[in-house]
Amino acid sequence: MSVNLEEKCINTIRFLAVDMVEKANSGHPGMPMGAAAMAHVLWSRFLKHNPANPEWSDRDRFVLSAGHGSALLYALLHLSGYPLTINDLKNFRQSGSLTPGHPEYRHTPGVETTTGPLGQGMATGVGMAMAERSLAAAFNQPKFPIVDHFTYGIVGDGDLMEGLSHEAASLAGNLKLGKLIYFYDDNHISIEGDTKITFTEDPAARFRAYGWQVIEVSDGNDCVAIALALAAAREDLEHPSLIAVRTHIGFGSPAKQDTASAHGEPLGPEEIINTKKNLGWPTETSFLVEDEVYASYRRVKEDGAQAEVEWQSMMAAYKEKFPELMAEWERRQAGLLPEDWEQTLPTFPADEKGLATRAVSGKMINALAGVLPELMGGSADLGPSNKTLINEAADFAAPDFAGRNIRFGVREHAMGAILNGLALHRGLRVFGGTFLVFCDYMKPAIRLAAMMGLSVVYVFTHDSIGLGEDGPTHQPIEHLASLRVIPNLNVIRPADANETVAAWREALRRQDGPTALILTRQNLPTLELMVEKAASGLPRGAYVVSKDGTKKADITLIATGSELALALAAALELKQKGILARVVSMPSWELFAGQSKAYKDKVLPPAGLRLAIEAGSSMGWHRYLGDRGEVIAIDHFGASAPASELFQQFKITQEEIVRRAVALMAS
Repeated sequence: MSVNLEEKCINTIRFLAVDMVEKANSGHPGMPMGAAAMAHVLWSRFLKHNPANPEWSDRDRFVLSAGHGSALLYALLHLSGYPLTINDLKNFRQSGSLTPGHPEYRHTPGVETTTGPLGQGMATGVGMAMAERSLAAAFNQPKFPIVDHFTYGIVGDGDLMEGLSHEAASLAGNLKLGKLIYFYDDNHISIEGDTKITFTEDPAARFRAYGWQVIEVSDGNDCVAIALALAAAREDLEHPSLIAVRTHIGFGSPAKQDTASAHGEPLGPEEIINTKKNLGWPTETSFLVEDEVYASYRRVKEDGAQAEVEWQSMMAAYKEKFPELMAEWERRQAGLLPEDWEQTLPTFPADEKGLATRAVSGKMINALAGVLPELMGGSADLGPSNKTLINEAADFAAPDFAGRNIRFGVREHAMGAILNGLALHRGLRVFGGTFLVFCDYMKPAIRLAAMMGLSVVYVFTHDSIGLGEDGPTHQPIEHLASLRVIPNLNVIRPADANETVAAWREALRRQDGPTALILTRQNLPTLELMVEKAASGLPRGAYVVSKDGTKKADITLIATGSELALALAAALELKQKGILARVVSMPSWELFAGQSKAYKDKVLPPAGLRLAIEAGSSMGWHRYLGDRGEVIAIDHFGASAPASELFQQFKITQEEIVRRAVALMAS
C-alpha cells in the first residue's frame, strides 16, 4: 500500500468516527482519532479474520477494551466488509441500530465481546488467549495446527489504571501467553484531564515486571514502526506483548488535540471543518469513503476468505486422518454435551449426617470431568475450600497448556472476566469458585456474562452465617439478593446433595446465560424426600417437598439451602400441634419465574399463609409471601462464633419457624 493510500485509509477511519459522533451528538471521537493508525495497520496487515464468516473458529480475536472508542471498531468492521453498512454508521448510538454506544457481543457482527467497563476487555482477552492455548493442546497434531491464532486488543490509560488490569496482566505473564498482544493507546488523557494528576507510574516497567515483552513506539502515526512492533510481538511466543504507542487523543484537531474535551464529546461543526482542513480532508462531505479505500480493504476480506478456505482444506484432511478428534471438535464447537453425559452423575442415599453442598459440588466436578473433556476451571486460591480441583487433571500452564485446573491466584476480579473470555472463545465449559462474600469482586464480569448470555458456572461456597468463626467479614448477608437482581443470571441454592447434583445438571444444560451455585461450608442432611424429587423439581425452581395427602395446608413454608431441613422438621412439629404445613423447596427464583402461572399457583396457592426462611437478607422475598406472609431472615451483619450458636442467636431455627407459624395462624 502506498504511503498516500495508507494515510487516506487512516483518515477515513478517523473521520468516519468523527462523523458518527457528530451525527449522534454523543460519543467519544478522541480515541479513534488518535488510535486510527495502529488499528489500521493491525486490521489491514496482520489480523486473520474472514468478514464473510465472523464465526470462523480459527480467526484472530480482537478486543477493544477501551470500548468507549466503539466508533473506531465500527469503522474498521465496515471497511473490512462485515455486514455493517454506511447507514449503520450513520445510526450510531440510535435506538435499534447495529452501532450502540459501546460494543455489544451478539449484537454487531464482528464484535468479539461486550466492552465499556474499563479493564474488563483486557482481562477477557486473557481468557480468549488461554482458550486458544487449551484447545491447541487438545486438538493440534503434527502438520495440523487447526487452532493457531492470536488475541489482539487495544487498551487505554483507563484500562491500565483499573486494578483488574494488574490482576489479569500478572496472570497472563505467569502463564506465558505469547499469543496475546495488546496495543496500549498511551495518549496521557482521561476524562478529568492529563493523566499526570493520577497516573504517574511507568506502565512499561510494570508490564516487564509481570513477564511481558514491552515494545515502545514513540509516534502513533508511524505505520512502519507499528508494523515492525507487531511482527516482533508475534515472534515472541514465550511472553505476552504490550506495544506501548504514544498517541494523541483527538489527533489533527487544532483546538482539541491532547485535551480532555476530545475524549467524550463531539468536536462540533466548526472544529470538524478545521480538523479536516488540517489533515487535508474534504470538508463538504461527511461519512466519506473513497473507492480506492474500499478497494484496499476489499483485499482484507479476500485474504480472510482465502485463509479460511485453506483452513477448511486442512480440516478436511484432519477429519480423514483423525476422525474421532474431529467429531469431538465439532461437538465442542457446537456447544453440545455428549449424549450419555448424565449417566455418570451420582445419586446420594438419605443420610442424616449428610455432606456439605460444596463437597458434593466437588464430587460433581470430578464426575463431570470424566465425561466432559472440555470442562476446566479453578478458584481464586481457594481450591481446597471451594472443592474446585479436578483430581486427575494437571494445572493449565506452559509449555503444553494441556491441564484443566486453572490456578487464578487471589484474583477474583480477573477470574470473572477471564471466565468470560474462555466461554466466548467456544469449545470449553468453564467454572470459577470463591467464597460467596467475595462475589462482589466479580460483579462487573458476572453482569457482562449475563448480558452476553455466556454459560459460565460460578461456584460460590461458604454461603451464610453457617461458615461460623470467620465472622461477619466472611459471612454473606446481602449477596444472594444482589445476585438475584442481575438479569439473566440463574442463582441456585441447593438444599442437599441431590439438589446439588440437579443444580450442576441444570447449569450445564443452560446455553443462554451464567449460573451461580450457592453452596454450604457445613454438612447438610441428605433428605429422603429429595432423592426422587430433586432431579425433576429443581429445574422448575420451586416444588412441593412435603404435604399430607390431599388435605389443604394451613400454611406454606418456603425455604432454600440449609434452611429446608429446618422447615421440614418444623412441619412435623406443627403437625403435632394440629397445623398442616406444606413445605416448598425454592432453590432458584429465576427458574421458578419461568414457569407457567398454573404451576406457580400449584406450588404456592394464591390464598393462604406463607412463611419463608433463608439465612440472608429478606430483600425480594415479599414477592412470594402473598397477602398474608412473613419471612425469617437476617438483615444485619453476622458475628464470629460457631455456626450452631449463630443460627440460635439469629433465630434461624426450627423453634422460631414453629413460633412464627403459630403466630401467623393466630393473627
